[in-house]
Amino acid sequence: MTTYVWRGVAYSGPSFQPYVEYSTGGFAIGAWGSQGYDGFQEMDIYAGYTVGGFYIGVTDYYYPPSGFFDYGEDESHALEINAAYEIDSFSLSGNIIPQAGAGASGTDLYFEAAYSFENAALAVGAGDGWHSTDTEFALVNITLSTSKEIEVTEKFSLPVFGSVTLNPDAEVFYIVAGFSF
Repeated sequence: MTTYVWRGVAYSGPSFQPYVEYSTGGFAIGAWGSQGYDGFQEMDIYAGYTVGGFYIGVTDYYYPPSGFFDYGEDESHALEINAAYEIDSFSLSGNIIPQAGAGASGTDLYFEAAYSFENAALAVGAGDGWHSTDTEFALVNITLSTSKEIEVTEKFSLPVFGSVTLNPDAEVFYIVAGFSF
């Protein structure tokens, strides 16, 4: 990734973002991380269940050097409950952080509506707490993204993606590109 941008907020510059996931049926459990070249680190573990178009899950956001599973007010650590519904190309999601450390208001909310087109996707999100500049509920994320697989050989292709993100609350704009392998 050229920049780690999540929900309209830039957390780091260029980053390596590995993940591992195990899924069976509608259940998935995994771990995702971001290691920025600027030293920023985030390690998340998550679990969720999907049935039909409904999803329910939980994510533990961990930012070293905070103590793991330490949600004290001076720690950079949060637990979030996630719910979403998807029908065809449209999705709605809601998230609440009932337990968090520094930078959170205690019951931080984030809601997002997204629509996938043939070659792009548009997402619009609003939140409070650690999502907004003053912890008040605000529009914080308008993202247009796209992806493409570039065929390198008959047996290998490189998935590339890009996005443009506007955060009206913070009055910032980001252009991000990346690839996965």
